[in-house]
Amino acid sequence: MTALASPVNASPRARGGLLAPRSPLAKLGAALLLALPLIITLDVVSASVALVLGSLFVFGSGLRPREFFLRTLPIWLAAPAAGVTIALYGRPSGAALFDWGFVHVSEGSLQLALATMLRLFAIGLPSIALFATIDPTDLADALSQRLHLPSRFVLGALAGMRLLGLLTDDVRALGLARRARGVADTGRIRRALGTAFALFVLAIRRGTKLSTAMEARGFGSAIPRTWSRPARFTGADAALLVVAALISAIALTAAVVTGAFAFVFAPA
Repeated sequence: MTALASPVNASPRARGGLLAPRSPLAKLGAALLLALPLIITLDVVSASVALVLGSLFVFGSGLRPREFFLRTLPIWLAAPAAGVTIALYGRPSGAALFDWGFVHVSEGSLQLALATMLRLFAIGLPSIALFATIDPTDLADALSQRLHLPSRFVLGALAGMRLLGLLTDDVRALGLARRARGVADTGRIRRALGTAFALFVLAIRRGTKLSTAMEARGFGSAIPRTWSRPARFTGADAALLVVAALISAIALTAAVVTGAFAFVFAPA
């Protein structure tokens, strides 16, 4: 299975950091455990505690600040936008601070907006730090060996993840080809539609060739496969799950003790 690894992109193992050698399954489990308290509650206290403690995973990822910022840029844009929207148009409660037309700003809407922003940061930032250290090949090995998922499905998903990284190069190559043929000046909409159609055709051809090659190499066989790199789950991987569970427990406990706990599905 490791033969599908890309020789171009450096493995997350080369990044360094404490999370790099950990099992992909442990990282996925840690991300789910960190998100658990923020799924069932929507308050400032639990989100703040989870964000502060979850930053440990950010520092343990070994990502450079610029790289981490670029990876998390959508969250930095989406969280404030969601907060502003809820502050202006959320359900008003408490003392009214501003009221004009459809815009109602109150103490309750501001608190809900802040909780929503912190919630998005607390879920997104540690999760991206964890996922950034996962090598797709290691993940596929762990899914097949530890969770015993079908090899056909796992290998197909791995190949798709590897080929997805070629999308930018394909777009650039198509643009250069269209420019060389003198058909680049057709307007943005027609150019975008033409590029999308060409990418669709290229994906079908590449997928057909890849599936044929995988079948020829016995990837669709029912015979048990051997593994060139065993997927291990060590005590350190279990400790990672324990740390994530403790962070979730501390966040929920802090919200309950301070009286800020707000069940997200509670009737208004």
